[in-house]
Amino acid sequence: MRDIFEEIFVQGPIDPVESVRRSGRSPLRQRFYKRAHVDQGDNGFAIRLDGRAVRTPARRILEAPTRALAEALAAEWNAQVELVDPRDMPLTRLANSIIDGVIDAPAAVAAEIEKYLASDLVLYRAQSPQGLIERQVQAWDPLLEWARERLGASFVLAEGVRFVAQPASALAAARAAIPSDPWRLGALSAITTLTGSALIGLAALAGRLAAEEAWAAAHVDEDWNMDFWGRDELAFERRAAQFAEMKAAAMVLDLYPAG
Repeated sequence: MRDIFEEIFVQGPIDPVESVRRSGRSPLRQRFYKRAHVDQGDNGFAIRLDGRAVRTPARRILEAPTRALAEALAAEWNAQVELVDPRDMPLTRLANSIIDGVIDAPAAVAAEIEKYLASDLVLYRAQSPQGLIERQVQAWDPLLEWARERLGASFVLAEGVRFVAQPASALAAARAAIPSDPWRLGALSAITTLTGSALIGLAALAGRLAAEEAWAAAHVDEDWNMDFWGRDELAFERRAAQFAEMKAAAMVLDLYPAG
C-alpha cells in the first residue's frame, strides 16, 4: 500500500496549482478497497480503508481535526469508482500537504503568504481600458475597505506593473490576521496561491468572501480578456481544475472554523 500512496499522491510543497499539474501526469490505480470510513484517531479523526489506516506520502496517518472534515475526506475516497483518480480528490491532496508540509513548518508557510501582501493582486490596477478599470474597482475596492475596517490595514494602490512599497503598518496589521493553526493556515496558503492575493485569501478566511466570490475576484482581468477575445477552452479546463482546489480549501475553513 505504501507504493500506491506514493504514486497517487506526490509529496511536495503546498502549491495547489502544481498539485493539479502533477496529478494529471500520475498513472491511475485500480480502487483497492471496499469502503472508507472515519474512526477516532490519536490526534483527531482518522480515515480508514476497510479498517486500515490511510497514510500520507510522508507515512503519517491521514487525520482531520473535526469529524465533519474527516467525513468529507472519506467521501472523496468512497466517490472513486474503478480507478483512484487524485484529480477528483482535491481535499485529500490538500490534507496531505497540510499534514506533511504545514504542521512542521507553519512559520515558513506564513512567510510565503506575507510575500503576497507586499504586491497583492488587488493593489495593482489597470490604466486602461475603462471597462476593466471599473470591474477592478467594483470587485476589489470593497476588499480594501474591509481590510481597513476589520484588519486595520490601509494599503496603497498602484497603476500598471510599477512596484509600490506598502506601509509597514498595513503589512503588520494584515500579517496579524494569518492564523497559526496548521489546517486553517494551509487552507489560506492554498487560496492565496490559487488567487494570487493574500487579501482575497484573508477575506475568505474571515467569511467575507464565499469561494465563488473569491474566485471571481481573482479572475477579473482574465474574465475581461475572455469577454473581449473569446474563451480559451484549454485555459478554462485548467481553471476549472484549480477551482476544485479552491473549493477544497474553502471546505476546510467551513468545516474547521476558528475556535
